[in-house]
Amino acid sequence: MYEDITELFQQILTQYGSVDIAEAEFKKMMHEDPELHSAYRDWCHEVGSSEKRGFLDYCEEYIDSQESIWDNLREFEDE
Repeated sequence: MYEDITELFQQILTQYGSVDIAEAEFKKMMHEDPELHSAYRDWCHEVGSSEKRGFLDYCEEYIDSQESIWDNLREFEDE
């Protein structure tokens, strides 16, 4: 069911627009769904992150990558 858990991360982050609220919602979802929790645990292990920080680490990387896209577009427009 959770082949690419990062898609779920993106959906939650987009839906709630705040990392703190998205994290709280994700934790609630994991509490209610043992399969999701297991998939998250596996994902954390694969990427070398702790369960405590995995979601936050992903959010930080995702936000940084989105900002980088905008920075690149601005540089392109300035040329």
